[in-house]
Amino acid sequence: MKMWFASCPKGLESLLASELETLGAQKTRETIAGVYAEGSLEFAYRACLWSRLANRILMPLDKFPVESADDLYRGVAAIDWELHLTPHESIAVDFVGTNDAIRHSKFGAQQVKDAVVDRLQSHFGSRPDVDLKHPDLRINVRLSKDQATVSLDFAGDSLHKRGYRAAMVPAPLKENLAAALLIRAGWPEIAARGGALIDPLCGSGTLLIEGAMMVADIAPGLNREQFGFHGWAQYDTALWQRLRQEALDRCQVGLGKELPEIRGYDKDTRAVSAAQENVACAGLEKWVRVMAKPIEAFKKPTHRQINDGLIITNPPYGERWGDMEELRPLYQTLGEVAKRECPGWRMAVITGNAELAGELRLRAEKKYQLFNGTIPSQLILFQLREASEQVQTQRKELTEESLSEGARMFANRLRKNARKLASWLKQSGVSCYRLYDADMPEYAVAVDFYDDAIHVQEYAPPTNIDEEQANRHLSEVRQALLYLYPESRGKLFFKERRRQKGESQYQRQVTRSHASGVFEVMEGPCRFEVNLSEYLDSGLFLDHRPVRRLLREMASGTRFLNLFCYTAAATVHAAIGGAQSSLSIDMSNSYLEWAGRNLALNDLDQQRHQLQRADCLEWLAMEQGEFDLIFLDPPTFSNSKKMEEVLDIQRDHSKLIDHAMAILARNGTLVFSNNFRKFSLDEELKSHYDVEDITEKTFDPDFQRNRKIHHCWLIRHRTSPWHG
Repeated sequence: MKMWFASCPKGLESLLASELETLGAQKTRETIAGVYAEGSLEFAYRACLWSRLANRILMPLDKFPVESADDLYRGVAAIDWELHLTPHESIAVDFVGTNDAIRHSKFGAQQVKDAVVDRLQSHFGSRPDVDLKHPDLRINVRLSKDQATVSLDFAGDSLHKRGYRAAMVPAPLKENLAAALLIRAGWPEIAARGGALIDPLCGSGTLLIEGAMMVADIAPGLNREQFGFHGWAQYDTALWQRLRQEALDRCQVGLGKELPEIRGYDKDTRAVSAAQENVACAGLEKWVRVMAKPIEAFKKPTHRQINDGLIITNPPYGERWGDMEELRPLYQTLGEVAKRECPGWRMAVITGNAELAGELRLRAEKKYQLFNGTIPSQLILFQLREASEQVQTQRKELTEESLSEGARMFANRLRKNARKLASWLKQSGVSCYRLYDADMPEYAVAVDFYDDAIHVQEYAPPTNIDEEQANRHLSEVRQALLYLYPESRGKLFFKERRRQKGESQYQRQVTRSHASGVFEVMEGPCRFEVNLSEYLDSGLFLDHRPVRRLLREMASGTRFLNLFCYTAAATVHAAIGGAQSSLSIDMSNSYLEWAGRNLALNDLDQQRHQLQRADCLEWLAMEQGEFDLIFLDPPTFSNSKKMEEVLDIQRDHSKLIDHAMAILARNGTLVFSNNFRKFSLDEELKSHYDVEDITEKTFDPDFQRNRKIHHCWLIRHRTSPWHG
């Protein structure tokens, strides 16, 4: 057994001691910026290969007092250097420390070098070369309290250099510090539970790569070609090859498993490119995804079930780049989006600025002092509360006693409705739903939830309610929502719903909120963009959820046509359901652009799923093509200047249906829907086609109360009596 010394950044000593024990150290003793460890040669090789935290693994050769330059020379020359190297190996000397006799490290290094080469010259008759950049063997000397410790550096180059950092960004974390942060933050335990790892300000991707290497059981030194011990005269080739092959085998097994979700984001496209290059150099591009996205747009990944995870990041803190005042909003936004998007997760932030850390506005669970290079820093851990805990904590800000009588009454109705829907919401996984729809006439609003954003549409109040009362009721609605859902304070959007005419139905609306109302939401397996602030409607008609679900179930292998397609939500469902092709038609450029974004969000090929700007009445009159499944959901009324004719759904629906049926395949289905509450289907259509009224089947529990909100039929060609 030998005594070894492993150096590390200040603050990581206890972590390193634990790691060395797992690697085979028999005894450990911590000191400033390092750990003494007793172990075999195999332990030293294994530490060089597997330590995620150490900078160097040193083998001490001797320790002696130094009160003069001659003491240093004689002490080094007394060491049996011929047992450790020959004149054929180049050397370099790292000298740290000074005293009254050795006032400059360069002078100390020169004395050491002279002593070594003179000893070898005397023994072998020749001397080794000095190579400061790439020596075969590196000698380390530390002078402290007039005592010199001379060691061989088994690492060679610092162990934090894994070999994957091909591209750099300003102020990067060293790899071993990144690994330490992940361990302190509990990433190995979170990963074992299947949790995700997200860095929303990922820079060059070091935290992501180190996190992936941990869970994939990849030795951090596996890709290094050269270690310091390779130039040592007693290098054991067979032992090293066995340990390296073991690491290769473990890597292969680790990458063969399903790894947790590991993602990084950064608004700087240059940083994203650097991170992607580094990920590729580490051989982890299949498992680590990095994308350009500002912190404001951060969302928890939803493409697979993730209930646990770690947000870890190293935001700028004004020490190396970025003015402090400019960084305050960044920290505020980081705290807000983490709390909103990832309740129940842990968050870890490293910062050298305690004042900026306060801008996160989160309660710290733990703080660890460490150094990021020479900068005194903190790793701050936060346990992001579950949404229900956030509500309970924040509700203290607005008590029920502080609400007006009307606001309390409205809040009670919302609670009652929420209890009724709770079981269905849990079972169905629906996250965009209607909670309230003018249940009480004096509170003439619809309240819709899009995840945790709230969309309130104000209807025209009853005639017996004057404008002053209506405004008071609207204020009470706002009070009740802020009381019950304080976490949605910044995502509460109010609109007044009036009948729109012509172009106005496509125009952007003035919103009472300054917050961005653009969000991505999920409906079943489909992803959609909704806009709660700029348009009258959100982009997703919630009452048509069952109809879209039906279209998805019917769409496999079909040629699908979506008329008056709006934002093409029905098309997305049909495409996800297996439609072989689709055509979606609308006359609004705004909605077609929106539809294109929805298709892109779902990775749908827009060569197969095409969008076309046209007047649906004119297009249908041309009777072109053939389709197996058609969705016809026209507006109640339209007199847009873009249309040659005025559309009145009650008057014109027979003609629309006839034209649609003319391009419907013999075994196809037309799904006809509209939202005119007084609508009556022309009875003559039933004599021409098989007509099935499915309206009652197209209401989920959140729309059961108001069954006049839409009507829906399945219409098919009648089977010829002479067929077959």
